[in-house]
Amino acid sequence: MNTRDVRSGWITNVIRWVDSYAAHDEDMTSTRFNWVRVIPFILLHLACLGVFYTGVSPAAVIVCLASYWLRLFAITAFYHRYFSHRAYKTNRFWQFMFALLGNMAAQRGPLWWAAHHRAHHQHSDTDQDLHSPVKRGFWWSHVGWFTCDASFRTQLNRIKDFARFPELRWLDRYDIFAPFLLIVLLFAGGELLAAYQPELNTNGLQLVVWGFIISTVLLFHSTVTINSLGHIWGNKRFRTKDESRNNAFLALLTLGEGWHNNHHRFAVSARQGFYWWQIDITWMVLKVMSWLGIVHSLNPVPARILAEGRQDINPLSGQSAAEDKA
Repeated sequence: MNTRDVRSGWITNVIRWVDSYAAHDEDMTSTRFNWVRVIPFILLHLACLGVFYTGVSPAAVIVCLASYWLRLFAITAFYHRYFSHRAYKTNRFWQFMFALLGNMAAQRGPLWWAAHHRAHHQHSDTDQDLHSPVKRGFWWSHVGWFTCDASFRTQLNRIKDFARFPELRWLDRYDIFAPFLLIVLLFAGGELLAAYQPELNTNGLQLVVWGFIISTVLLFHSTVTINSLGHIWGNKRFRTKDESRNNAFLALLTLGEGWHNNHHRFAVSARQGFYWWQIDITWMVLKVMSWLGIVHSLNPVPARILAEGRQDINPLSGQSAAEDKA
């Protein structure tokens, strides 16, 4: 590769920070580390040090937690259960609103996220699964897989059902818009509080650091634990073709996503905590939203699947019969 090609590749990668569809027809299969692509991710983590400049306040911590949980719900309920698996239905307005909220989590666009996740289910824990800890190790499955070109392009062929909506394609292409919008809203809100509620001891920059930067870093690492830990730590209630696990701690951390073995057994269910004792906060909120008419037609867990899970589990070990024999 000559100097001109290197320069062209560098420029294209910078453009992709803003327009993720730039050179979208380019063959992107390399799993080598792409340092230009990862610069924003590194800067986001370094920006957490801004807390030493802005300080902290109760208002900032509340905004941080609210931003974390709201955006996490948009990821678990909509990016995952709705866009990836069509586990329930909603109208076009709410579809867009929660796609926008999920996009604010800075985990790229809804079409990219869902298409990549569909590929994960098709090839789970095989050589074609880009973030399998079984095949590629913990660190690669946690933070390595998105640093390469092979994970970058939106696989539109896998997400044709939602790619027909131009507003979703726009969000997916310009996936920097929603995070930037959140930053602007947080800064404006913080400045208004500084002007009209000075006793809260906060300001725009402080809310950006806590409500976006710190919250987004925590949100990212919580979400990807399902990639890195959800296939190596926990119990297997169901016999599946992969190493997906159920983990109560991860379920609490991720609003119910930690019941990952359940999910891999019947992915199209709106509920991942199949049994009453498996806490699934995302499911609970979706149920309330269905009473309000925001969502509807939530896919249940079939009785045969529930019965299968009860038979497979060993009440003494908490593992499946297959694991006990191993």
